[in-house]
Amino acid sequence: MFVLIAGPLVFGIALLLTGPAQAQATATVPPEKVKQLFDLLDDPSVKAWVAEQRKQDAGPTGTPAAAGASPSGSSSDAAAAPGRMNTMASSTLDRIKHHIERIVGTLPSLPGQFARIRAETMEDMSGKRPAGMLLLIAIFIAAGLALTWATYKLTRPFRLWIIAQSKDAPIGRARKIGGRTLYSSLLILSFALGSAGAFMLFDWPMLIREIVLTFLMAAVATAAVRMYLAALLVPSFMQVENAVEVRALPVTNETADHWFYWVPRIFGVCAFFAAAFILLPGLGIDQDGMLVLSVGADFVLLLLFLIAVWRRPRTQRNDGHGHTAATWFLTAYFVVLFLLRIAGLPILFWFTFAAFFLPFAIVLTQRGVNFVLRPGSEDAGRPTIPAVTIAVIDRAVRMILILAAAYLLARAWGLDMQSMQDSNTTTTLILRGLINVIVIALAADFGWSIIKALIERKLGIEAQHAVISDEEMPIVDPQQARLRTLLPIIQNILLAVIVVMAVLMMLASVGIQIGPLIAGAGVVGVAVGFGAQTLVKDVISGVFYLLDDAFRVGEYISSGSYRGTVESFSLRSVKLRHHRGPLFTIPFGELGAVQNQSRDWVTDKFNITVGYDTDIEFARKLIKRIGLELAEDPEFKNWVIEPIKMQGVQEFGEYGIVLRVKVTTRPGGAFAMKGRFFLRLRQAFKEQGIELPFPTVHVEGLQSPHGAENAPLEITPELKLAVAQSHTNRRRKKASTTE
Repeated sequence: MFVLIAGPLVFGIALLLTGPAQAQATATVPPEKVKQLFDLLDDPSVKAWVAEQRKQDAGPTGTPAAAGASPSGSSSDAAAAPGRMNTMASSTLDRIKHHIERIVGTLPSLPGQFARIRAETMEDMSGKRPAGMLLLIAIFIAAGLALTWATYKLTRPFRLWIIAQSKDAPIGRARKIGGRTLYSSLLILSFALGSAGAFMLFDWPMLIREIVLTFLMAAVATAAVRMYLAALLVPSFMQVENAVEVRALPVTNETADHWFYWVPRIFGVCAFFAAAFILLPGLGIDQDGMLVLSVGADFVLLLLFLIAVWRRPRTQRNDGHGHTAATWFLTAYFVVLFLLRIAGLPILFWFTFAAFFLPFAIVLTQRGVNFVLRPGSEDAGRPTIPAVTIAVIDRAVRMILILAAAYLLARAWGLDMQSMQDSNTTTTLILRGLINVIVIALAADFGWSIIKALIERKLGIEAQHAVISDEEMPIVDPQQARLRTLLPIIQNILLAVIVVMAVLMMLASVGIQIGPLIAGAGVVGVAVGFGAQTLVKDVISGVFYLLDDAFRVGEYISSGSYRGTVESFSLRSVKLRHHRGPLFTIPFGELGAVQNQSRDWVTDKFNITVGYDTDIEFARKLIKRIGLELAEDPEFKNWVIEPIKMQGVQEFGEYGIVLRVKVTTRPGGAFAMKGRFFLRLRQAFKEQGIELPFPTVHVEGLQSPHGAENAPLEITPELKLAVAQSHTNRRRKKASTTE
């Protein structure tokens, strides 16, 4: 860590304090005048005047005129004619050409500028050697590391508390990540106090104070990135058990170690360059010189990014050709960014930068939130986080990222949010409307996410369908069935309302009058209502069916020739799944009277035929005993309201006594139990010798004194009638069994 932080600082100080041997030093300036100059630059009124001059010197796009125009003022932008694409392209090419010429023409003057910086710096140091300054900076960095080590030792109880949090529950994982982040913040604060804070306690010359303090803050920023990244990725050097499960992102150990190695180093180089670019203009490097140095810094960063991309490990999700394609895409992307920087197109550069990194950051944070707040393990009882909480966190992070990107692009464009309110130019109006559209879209997305999460939470219980079958049917909670019926319709209505309101607010924010649109929509709605009376009838009928609570999702209903389980609704129709498989889509206007067979309770009555010589009282007791046994059976206990029992004698049939039996159960519970009842009743009757009669036909033929057994059978009308009656009874029995 010391090498990572101290390396850029040593290189930066060496760059500032040394120069080419052959360069001629400029005339020395007395330290008193330099001090007066810095005091003058620190004056608030002078700073305000300089800022105002920079705003006035800015071009039409908000960038400094020197960045895209020649010193004589003959800028190629002045030749650009609005509305002509060829002129704009020519102007852009001229600007790029002039920008590159500035870079090439400034290269010879850089050695002299660095020599002047060296001379001024050595004069302000009052004869101190550069090696002594580097040693002093190293001492302050070591002091920061020492205070960080002391904080690490003193906070051992807090580390043990973080380790003790459960990794099998989402709350435990969130506490682990939050605890590690807070712990990293404590270590960063310790390093800042031990290095930059200790440096501030001493009285230093102003120039040395600015240089050392700027680079120390770059070191603190680099340390902060490294520690926060360690808290999120949990690399292998931390030796954490089950590190994959307690990370903030679903990545492997190899991926975590790779990016933990490269990201802090890339950021450290960026921080060093940023600190140097903050200091160099004040030390005497002009704008053209800064332009040349920025090209070199961009090239170094490009190499670091490409090395990190090409050396990243393969993953199971992105293996083979996918890994190679992604690598080449990232290579081309970073090269394009580098070329845009060289070409001097900052606005296009930042738009290209945001076009990739904003969706990447949104996807990454979404995966992280879903990974950390995923349901717990089976051993911990699978604790979960409410979907509303996950949606709020996800959308809040997404909103912050989008607003940050919008602010970055506005700064790149050179826009001042305060001045935009007082400006009425066409560009400002368009940008102001675009910002309002983004804010409205974010607010609508945030509100819809919360509504959707609430509805999905209410619909989280798996839908149970009360299909009429011979299998066991689960008990459907009436309240849950009611919610499953109404909430999808409410969800669609709310989505339509949010979309319409968001679109109208967006149109109003860009200056379009929405009053005529609303009036026109009303006229069109009336015309559609008159032209589609059947559709209006279906919609209104559906509303009244729902208000009457005629049926719910999962209930078995019948209407006319249609019957089945209600599967879903729309504003116009209902879908019924027949117990044999067909799916009926029925408009509400054609539904008519509805028979609901899944509401509250169901009484099923059926007949049993016994022989004429059967003891009816004994048969009644057998039926009652079997009914009570089934009512106590765990498979049917929750379904039975009144057990199976005999009501009495229904009639004297053609071949036996018909007994009437009934049972009252919850909807859907009588079918499987009735099949079990028939099996047990048949076995009990067989054991007790009770006959279950069935229709037979006795045929008597003519008696022949010679070979009566071989006499031909005479087909009489009575015989035909008996055979037809037997076939009819069999068909009826088969039809009733099928139903």
